[in-house]
This record gives sequence, structure tokens and C-alpha cells, in this order.
Amino acid sequence: MTGDLSPDLTNMSIYANWAKCTIRYSDLDPNGHVNNGAINEFFEDGRVGFRNDRMISLGDEILTGFALVKFTVEYLAPLYFPGSVDVGTVVTRIGGSSFSLGQGIFSDGACVATAKVITVSFDPKSKHSQKLTPELRTILASSSLKL
Repeated sequence: MTGDLSPDLTNMSIYANWAKCTIRYSDLDPNGHVNNGAINEFFEDGRVGFRNDRMISLGDEILTGFALVKFTVEYLAPLYFPGSVDVGTVVTRIGGSSFSLGQGIFSDGACVATAKVITVSFDPKSKHSQKLTPELRTILASSSLKL
């Protein structure tokens, strides 16, 4: 998969990996909605869940060599306390030294936010980008969109 696919991130059926997050009282803004910063943390929890569920076999040396280079969010509906959300994550593009993820946050089956993420692989010693390993490419391909 080379080209970036533009899936409907509001569709729960496209996601390869799921994480559940609990909405905390401290996540609220003065209006009683879950703050955008907390929503962004839910996205991060989804990416960490993806990493732990799908990529942990690669070992710590490879897993420390990633940096998020672009993160865009679309907020679609408010969230409220108490409750929980489900965070879906799917690979949408595999490049030479980077990959893209699509994410969605769902509350009771309704999508409340989506995110597009670009992550680059880099050598922690030199701080320069590096090619994705064949092992990582296989894992990413198995977690990608099936269109």
C-alpha cells in the first residue's frame, strides 16, 4: 500500500484495532463538555494500544524510533461525563520511512471525532529518518484498510 487512502473515518467497520477509554471528570471544560485536549489524549491512548497490540513483538529498540509529524483532528460532536469511548485505529498508508493512521472516537456507536496521523521512523542515535523494516511493514500491512 503506497497511496494514502481516504476512508470514511466515521465508519466503525474500517478499524483494525480498538482501545476503550474512560471519560474522567477532570476531562471537562467550563461548559461541561470533554475538553479537546482530553479527546486528543484518547487518540494517543488508541495509538499506544495499537502499538502494544500490534507492534510490541518488534522490541523496544525499534519501538522507540518513531515520531509523530502530523496530527489533524475533526471534532464532530460533544462528549459528556460520565461515560467511556471506543477509539479505533487503522493504517491508511505505508511509505518508505513513514506510515499514516486513521482514527475515530465513538460514544455509544456514534463518531464524535476523527484524526489523521503521520508517523516517521527514525534512528534514535542519528535522529535521521530511516526505512521501515520488513517486519514492521508486514505488521502495518496486516493492520491496514481492507477495501
